Amino acid sequence: METKLVVFKTKQIRRTLHNNEWWFVVEDVVLALIDSKDPKQYIQRMKQRDPELGKGWVQIVHTLSIETPGGVQKMLCANTEGIFRIIQSIPSPKAEPFKRWLAKVGYERVQEIEDPELASQRMRAIYGAKGYSDAWIEKRMRGIEVRAELTNEWKKRGVQEEPEYAILTAEISKAAFGMTPGEYKQFKGLERENLRDHMNDLELIFSMLGEAATTEIARKQDAQGFAENKRSARKGGRIAGEAREKLEAETGTKVSTPENYLDEPESRKRLQHKRGVKELP
Repeated sequence: METKLVVFKTKQIRRTLHNNEWWFVVEDVVLALIDSKDPKQYIQRMKQRDPELGKGWVQIVHTLSIETPGGVQKMLCANTEGIFRIIQSIPSPKAEPFKRWLAKVGYERVQEIEDPELASQRMRAIYGAKGYSDAWIEKRMRGIEVRAELTNEWKKRGVQEEPEYAILTAEISKAAFGMTPGEYKQFKGLERENLRDHMNDLELIFSMLGEAATTEIARKQDAQGFAENKRSARKGGRIAGEAREKLEAETGTKVSTPENYLDEPESRKRLQHKRGVKELP
């Protein structure tokens, strides 16, 4: 599971893939359409105003695992059809533009299912528009492939998606970097942002190494179930951790940095770094 963000008029909407379609966090959608800062209370009042919506709530809303600043949490989510139904009960001038936006997002997913290459192209374009360099984008895309290969392997080996994926991921990260993903996000000053979108080249490389090593160990040792795959995750992460420590000893520089790309694009920071290196005596 990996939570992804999409943006509607500066409002961030978290979504996750469930049954091969996008499911959106209901609270995020409500916040994007209303002025209230208390979406939970608004949702309760909305269900009271619309008895039919309240009656059918359990059919259109599912509780799914979503990444949050405090770690993975269960949150109310709805697919495109469910969100359209919820929007019907929100008297907001933003509703119609949001419907068009949502329909476009849903249609893009249909296209991606029919032609997976479109998803890759779209993701590259999004990262490029955000100011990431081609070199960084290549590593990020490769990291996504490595991660998908690992989670597919876990699924085949009897690991339950959540919370077990999150626990195993934390084991790899702790062994590779000395920090769980949650601790790493705090280290970088991140909240809801995707951690790997704020990693530099080396951080991405060692993340990939830890996950690729875990996949290979699980296959070679035929790890089955959560406990055996947890041991594989620690071993795979440790391989990346030992390689990181050797590089740090040789260079005298830490791989993990508090640097993020919240205020300045990766490509600009990369350019500044190159200029700084050239200017050294």
